[in-house]
Amino acid sequence: MNRTPKALLVLALVAVVGMAFRVSWNALRDVARAIGADHTAATLYPFVVDGLMALALVATLVLTADARRFALRVLGTYTAASLVLNYVHGLVPALHQGSVDWGRLADWDPANWALVLLATSLPVGSIYFGSDLVAKVLHHQPTPTVNVDETAESVRNRSMADQAEPAPEPRIVNAVPIPRPVQVGFLKPTVALKPVPAIAPVPVGSVSTVAADSTRPRRATGRVPDVARSARPKRTPAELLAEARSASADWPDNHLTAERLRKAVHTSAEKARGLRDTLLAERAA
Repeated sequence: MNRTPKALLVLALVAVVGMAFRVSWNALRDVARAIGADHTAATLYPFVVDGLMALALVATLVLTADARRFALRVLGTYTAASLVLNYVHGLVPALHQGSVDWGRLADWDPANWALVLLATSLPVGSIYFGSDLVAKVLHHQPTPTVNVDETAESVRNRSMADQAEPAPEPRIVNAVPIPRPVQVGFLKPTVALKPVPAIAPVPVGSVSTVAADSTRPRRATGRVPDVARSARPKRTPAELLAEARSASADWPDNHLTAERLRKAVHTSAEKARGLRDTLLAERAA
């Protein structure tokens, strides 16, 4: 929906609420006069009742959980009280001309007492409930909105970083070709062996299993040249953290993942996860 239809809808709602308040204002003003209010108090009395209804309605749009339910109860209570007083105003024609006796809203005494108690308690209730609602709204902390796309991307990056990935291959500078390995066979003895004396048979129960020597020729691997080793010196945890902090200074929180840190500072996945947790904790602090 565009902004123009929304603005028209809000203006129409404000107009309807304003006209409804004018109708209710007449009834509540006459009721206030009947319970002993002077001209100024009777004029302000409708704002005490219907005004708190508007405040409670706004609070229900802002608050959540128990605070929102409390605002709904206040809204329902004052709506019912305003309805009862408007109904009494329609039943007692003498209220229209102001000729009714003070404190007399009904002929039956118990009903009159209940109506007078209701009309006189609404201003006090507005002070209490209105102050409570304003305090709840001021102390309310709205829940931050979460972007579904960014959340899914963060979970996917974290799951990729948690996988056991091999460390990055070392950089080779001025590589020198390694000579091909040469197979070396075992030399046969040229001296005749001495005769082996006969060995007494060993019981089957005492025979132990021994691994036989491998007869397969071994390959000469040799030593890895120094030029084939990594040119990057081994970094301490503090140096690694400082480098990660400098590389991710302009990253938003949702882009601060272990996989991205691993690629930026060229470290292992396990160290990248530790760097990610440390940086997130520093930003939260």
